[in-house]
Amino acid sequence: MANSPNPDEPIDLPDSDSDDEVSDSHQTESKKKTSNVTSLNKPGIHFKRQRKLTSDVWANFEFLDKPDEQGNIICKCKKCGQKYNVESRQGTGNLKRHIKKCKKRTFKDVGQMIIDSSSSGSMMNRVPTIDYDIVREMLSIAVVKHDLPFQFAEYSAVRKLINYINPDVKLVSRNTLKADVLKMFKREKDKLKEELSVVKGRISLTSDCWTSITTDGYMSLTAHFVDNQWNLQKKILNFRFLPPPHTGVHMSDHVYDFLKEWGIQKKIMCITLDNASSNDVFADVIKNELDLVCGGDYFHVRCCAHILNLIVQDGLKEINEAVVKVRETVKYCKGSQARKQRFLTCVAHVELDSSRGLRQDVPTRWNSTYLMLENVLYYKKAFLHFQKVDANYIHCPTNEE
Repeated sequence: MANSPNPDEPIDLPDSDSDDEVSDSHQTESKKKTSNVTSLNKPGIHFKRQRKLTSDVWANFEFLDKPDEQGNIICKCKKCGQKYNVESRQGTGNLKRHIKKCKKRTFKDVGQMIIDSSSSGSMMNRVPTIDYDIVREMLSIAVVKHDLPFQFAEYSAVRKLINYINPDVKLVSRNTLKADVLKMFKREKDKLKEELSVVKGRISLTSDCWTSITTDGYMSLTAHFVDNQWNLQKKILNFRFLPPPHTGVHMSDHVYDFLKEWGIQKKIMCITLDNASSNDVFADVIKNELDLVCGGDYFHVRCCAHILNLIVQDGLKEINEAVVKVRETVKYCKGSQARKQRFLTCVAHVELDSSRGLRQDVPTRWNSTYLMLENVLYYKKAFLHFQKVDANYIHCPTNEE
């Protein structure tokens, strides 16, 4: 056939320019196929393969610039810096588990929800990780600070509330809570003992005794000192039950045991006490057991507030009859709800301010007696009218009083 090629003639092949056109066309098609794939490669850095990022977890991680020694792609948490291998065979399960337990991740937004910044725009719920030890410590602090019973941890309503907030939190029993409070006390006591051990100056003390409504005796001991940063500190060292007898010798033995327990028996400067006779014996006995400056001449300091109270109480004896009438008047007006309402009606009748109210004094505190007298003088006209409307009110002071 005329159009059949002659096998003996050479066949013309495409020149090199044609080869380049074919190669460029192939590369263009490849780029089009991969244009929708998110690449993990960075300029000058080539990983094993490219991957499309579709999971929501990637909003919480960032990729490192260099792979590891085996060439694996590595990412790290944006919060804590924990690193993970993110090759395709590893999956994202470990990353999701890390988000749930990451302790540096905080959640202050309402509902603890965030909008993922990824292209999916999905809503992801991020519940904060609960540290069980912190929960127990905070519960112990709440019980001590607000004077709550240990059984507070077992209240059914409290447990329901905590379970509603986070079902993962399990409250401890009252016995466990008691043990946690004692551990916290021991830990704080050791910290204070360490602080006292490094004090370079002397430590001053104040002490007082009380008798409870059940006639039990208690003693407190407070330390006052200047720390190494020149800040005045006041720390309660002991508040202990004081068994009888409450003599000066007995109290000195207890206080000296307190000082040895804290390791400050050689750092004492002085102690401030009230003017009870037993305290004079107490100061004389314990002074001989301590290493004091100036031979202990400045060891026993008498409480100025107590001295002032004794002076004022002695002066109040001159007007004792009037003070007794005022005290009984306040007791009478506050004795029942009906009398309170009747007194308030008298106050409104004479156009006085009822918000000041009446105060009952404590005889051992002169300032409370002063406040009681001040308020009664303000309501003088109201009491005169109250005497007219209430025949049972017989303690109204006279105009002279």
